[in-house]
Amino acid sequence: MSGHSKWASIKHKKGAADAKRGRLFTKLIREITVAARHGGGKPDANPRLRLAIQRAKDANMPQDNIDRAIKKGTGELEGVNYEEVTYEGYGPGGIAIMVEVLTDNKNRATSEIRNIFSKKGGNMAGSGSVNWIFQKKGYIVINKTELEEDKLMSVVLESGAEDLKTDESTYGVTTEPADFDSVKKALETHNVKIEAAEITNVPKNTIRITGDNAKKVLSLVNELEEQEDVQNVYANFDIPDEILKEME
Repeated sequence: MSGHSKWASIKHKKGAADAKRGRLFTKLIREITVAARHGGGKPDANPRLRLAIQRAKDANMPQDNIDRAIKKGTGELEGVNYEEVTYEGYGPGGIAIMVEVLTDNKNRATSEIRNIFSKKGGNMAGSGSVNWIFQKKGYIVINKTELEEDKLMSVVLESGAEDLKTDESTYGVTTEPADFDSVKKALETHNVKIEAAEITNVPKNTIRITGDNAKKVLSLVNELEEQEDVQNVYANFDIPDEILKEME
């Protein structure tokens, strides 16, 4: 888990920059549409949709965009039929990588993602090769300046959190997916500012990566995240804070 909260925080800040270019909006609209298609258009009865809408609001997406995306998912408006695909592979240093995709052209997505892996020193692998390394969790990042650790521990554990870990400048709160909302609401009730919050795939174990390999890993992960069909990239690297700060 070391380094995970730092990377989650960096991704959150990158997302804010992406929002300015509209790239994040595209990814969020796809997620809202697919969530509504699979679970219905009512957020109260659809946790995936509820989280997607919250992420869209955090990115300052206009409500009209959110409403249209939901209607496209439920069939009230005509929309693109996106296919959900997960790719697995390895990066420099043997790190495990999972890539979640929403695409209207699987052949194109497969070709482009395979090319990114190859170009950046990694390789694609078969289904099931690395997904066993990850487990679905709620994950919340909080800056250490927000609250003392003992107080934060009390708030999150009482609201159903599984664990609290500290990094150089942040706390990382882990929950079961079903408890994510209650823990997040408890933090908001106590006026704790959240840097990042998501349902994610957390690695059960990590691989320490340093030097040139660390930069190669981050270059691969960044390029995968830039690909238009990619929604999420998960990896089990443990990279020193000073190298992550350079990327930030």
